[in-house]
Amino acid sequence: MKPQLIFTLILSLFTFFFGHAQNKFEREYRIKKSQFPEKALSYLEGRLEDARRIRFYREIDSAKTSYEAKFKKDRLKYSVEFDDAGNLEDIEIEIKSVDIPNESFSEITEYLSTSFGKYHIRKIQQQYPVGNTDIETTLKNAFQNLLLPSLTYELIISGKKDNNYTQYEILFDAQGGFVKIRKSLPPNYDHVLY
Repeated sequence: MKPQLIFTLILSLFTFFFGHAQNKFEREYRIKKSQFPEKALSYLEGRLEDARRIRFYREIDSAKTSYEAKFKKDRLKYSVEFDDAGNLEDIEIEIKSVDIPNESFSEITEYLSTSFGKYHIRKIQQQYPVGNTDIETTLKNAFQNLLLPSLTYELIISGKKDNNYTQYEILFDAQGGFVKIRKSLPPNYDHVLY
């Protein structure tokens, strides 16, 4: 093979992989409790006493497989995510824009206004990542719904760029500072029969 052809092929592969790294191809499938990792269930033990609508999911991403337990407790919608081995990754609580401190939300809206011609916020989640704290502290903080400097906000938006609407997942820190953005696929509707 000619060196130019090899170089072009390698360059094309890098462009393909790094160009798609910012896209989120994720699908979640509902599973039975028996299919959920035992280690993950042990973290939830005792915390689901007053919970309603408990559902278990297996989430397949373009990079990994994870498990999620979703439920409603104390009028809040929780989503507790675990890796494939059953280790806690983060806890998310669905919130409204009024639940975000004013200074942080103004930073977020400023970013959205400058990045998109038009946008519509579809969902906001307050995330408690495991990060530097131990798992028990993370669980305690999330179930008390504390506003901490370590939490992040994940917004799912429909944004207009170049005359096209696309769905994005954008992550902001507790102060409203931009962290990362990924294109997101719409929810999975494979269960709907036509």
